[in-house]
Amino acid sequence: MTLPTQAAVVVIGGGIIGCSTAYHLARDHKADVALLEQGAITSGSTWHAAGLVGQLRSSASITRVLKYSVDLYKGLEAETGLATGWKMTGCLRLATGEDRWTEFKRLATTARSFGMDMHLISPQEVKRMWPLMEVGDLVGASWLPTDGQASPSDITQSLAKGARMHGAKLFERVRVTGFDMRDGRIVAVRTDQGAIACEKVVNCAGQWARQVGAMAGVSVPLQPVKHQYIITEKIEGLAADAPTIRDPDRRTYFKEEVGGLVMGGYEPNPQAWFPDTASGDVPDEWEFRLFDDDFDHFEQHMSQAIARVPALEHAGVKRMINGPESFTPDGNFILGAAPECGNMFVGAGFNAFGIASGGGAGWVLAEWVMQGEAPLDLWTVDIRRFSDLHRDREWVCDRTLEAYGKHYTVAFPHEEYESGRPRIVSPLYERLKKHNAVFGSKLGWERPNWFAPEGAEPRDVYCMGRQNWFEAVGEEHRHVREAVGLFDQSSFAKYEMGGLDAARALDWICANDVSKPAGRLTYTQLLNTRGGIEADLTVARLADDKFYIVTGTGFRTHDLSWVRDHVAAGMDATLTDVTEDFGTLSLMGPRARDVLAAVTTADVTNAGFPFGHVREIAIAGHVVRALRVTYVGELGWELHMPIGATGEIFDALMAAGAPFGIRPVGYRALESLRLEKGYRAWGSDITPNDTPVEAGLGWAVKLRKNTDFLGRRALEKGNGALPAKRLAGFTVDDPDIVLLGRETILRNGQPVGYLTSGGYGYTVGKSIGYGYVRGADGVSEDFLTGGEYELVVATERTPARIHLQPLYDVAGEKVKS
Repeated sequence: MTLPTQAAVVVIGGGIIGCSTAYHLARDHKADVALLEQGAITSGSTWHAAGLVGQLRSSASITRVLKYSVDLYKGLEAETGLATGWKMTGCLRLATGEDRWTEFKRLATTARSFGMDMHLISPQEVKRMWPLMEVGDLVGASWLPTDGQASPSDITQSLAKGARMHGAKLFERVRVTGFDMRDGRIVAVRTDQGAIACEKVVNCAGQWARQVGAMAGVSVPLQPVKHQYIITEKIEGLAADAPTIRDPDRRTYFKEEVGGLVMGGYEPNPQAWFPDTASGDVPDEWEFRLFDDDFDHFEQHMSQAIARVPALEHAGVKRMINGPESFTPDGNFILGAAPECGNMFVGAGFNAFGIASGGGAGWVLAEWVMQGEAPLDLWTVDIRRFSDLHRDREWVCDRTLEAYGKHYTVAFPHEEYESGRPRIVSPLYERLKKHNAVFGSKLGWERPNWFAPEGAEPRDVYCMGRQNWFEAVGEEHRHVREAVGLFDQSSFAKYEMGGLDAARALDWICANDVSKPAGRLTYTQLLNTRGGIEADLTVARLADDKFYIVTGTGFRTHDLSWVRDHVAAGMDATLTDVTEDFGTLSLMGPRARDVLAAVTTADVTNAGFPFGHVREIAIAGHVVRALRVTYVGELGWELHMPIGATGEIFDALMAAGAPFGIRPVGYRALESLRLEKGYRAWGSDITPNDTPVEAGLGWAVKLRKNTDFLGRRALEKGNGALPAKRLAGFTVDDPDIVLLGRETILRNGQPVGYLTSGGYGYTVGKSIGYGYVRGADGVSEDFLTGGEYELVVATERTPARIHLQPLYDVAGEKVKS
């Protein structure tokens, strides 16, 4: 077949992700697709994948993606005539300790929240299902009957055939050598056999995805890691339909294969692959290749596996597989529109979940390519969760190896990564350390999570219940409610938009009215075409043609890209990232005005500086942008100053605030304070799956104005109808209950949703959660208030009370005082 000179979409890479994407582009969208593979289909890392297929993740959307994979694999052979090797064997996950058992109980609740039937079973039941297993050390196991296993090569070849059947053209032995670019977009893909003009490119190049992205200036932060498993000879007594096994406390996994076992694991000391090339890049000539067997490194898994399945000690090893797999710095795969290039999409870095994810990832990636936005909330895997930090290959490698090593460790709540830290620090880092700050990390920034009291060691001690910071954070919380606290929020992402058309551009992008006069603030969502919430931020109008935009630390790349991508061509509107230009101190609490008045001559009275306004004021000889806004539910200001002045202004505020009891406060107290006020958090309470109406934020949408904006049409379609779901607050009286999110909501004994976030409110003295209540016929206020509620927490039901108003200062009098 002759290479075409043009195609609408070029997919690079013939592994399972590339073939699935091509299949869905052709089947669902009838797109003109050309797939290019430098070797043979599956020849990179797909062919040597272990082939376990699990479905449950902590994200409902990603779980849906993986469930789609299973459904696709079930029917693919009937469509294409090629077998996939799919077997729905179910999966057993083994627990040997109480922390792991608590984790599994929470996972079982999450599974049921997401519509999956996970069971918790006894060691005796495990032994009955898997007679060859030693179960003496087990507390129990989880059992998900719809998980299974598949043949990676067979599935991929079936997808490739399906893609061809639907009109896609697949080319093997064609190597991409570069791109022709124009105005930040790819106009042609260069290959060793000629160029292909195209409209869009999908980078599914697996372990080569970083290098392919770099040809277009796109950062794809992944690291190839050596992953080993063995395939044994036939083992007597092993059933052909034996469930797959994950034994995380022994860091190993098993699946049946042709009467024997596949066994591998995730060690705490993984080996990165550093190719012996001048650039350190993966060599092009790596087709169906493996590394030499490394039984010395694998011994740690072998000894643990024999302890679990003693029959392994006498089983012959048919083959060892030691091949590279692409892993990422946070253990989640990479999908979506590259922020650096207007028409490159990426599907890579699947962390050995490529087979489980392949079908669903191809589906959503094809939708993303053709529609220009993700079809559902894919934030946890969105390539725009990364930043320039992730261009540092050494940092990415170190963090990726840490993430690999945590693959099977107990997932404690609030656990922080340790590698590559500190990387980015605010000017207050050393000052806050002297206050016993315990830091967390967000997109490379060190941020104080809490402050250890005098005499206590400033470190996190992880557990499944109340952690060691619980009381200390309670004191910080109370201090903000009763006196005044100072938060270092310098890591906030900050942008400026200027130009004659800046106001018009933002009026289209923002759901709320940003056309207020200079000196005013607007809290607003940015919506997608479905009316879902793509961002949640504050816009301050500094002048008629200048706006200052503030959003969360982790959303820096995402929100910048969203705004930039939706400024109409030809508009005089320039968006600039000024994150590192400004430090941010949030002065919050009933005595905040007293402190601020002591350091500035500006009028900070309620009449002179009302809520929702922005002013430039002078503090310690520096010009400060003061935004009267809050995320804690108290009188306060965000103070944005030149980054170099942050330390001086901090010192001035601490000195002036001493008579009023000022103290530094961390992010864990911030979370507790916002929960009591019912303030939403993007990425959990509000996502691209949720509309402002469903989230109780309809008041922040300018539907009453005769102004078009992105997402308006979708919202108008729902006018007059009851929403299918509504966000509500919940409290429980049991002081031992720990709410984290994903707990099932029961109304009159029936599941109606799950919590999106959870924590503890120290002022109200209760655990607090927020979640969407769903109803088949829509959700009215009467429906919400007319039921009896319980929450399922780690499989246990506990009575709960529903709340449709904030739990603290309902009227907002403190905020506006």
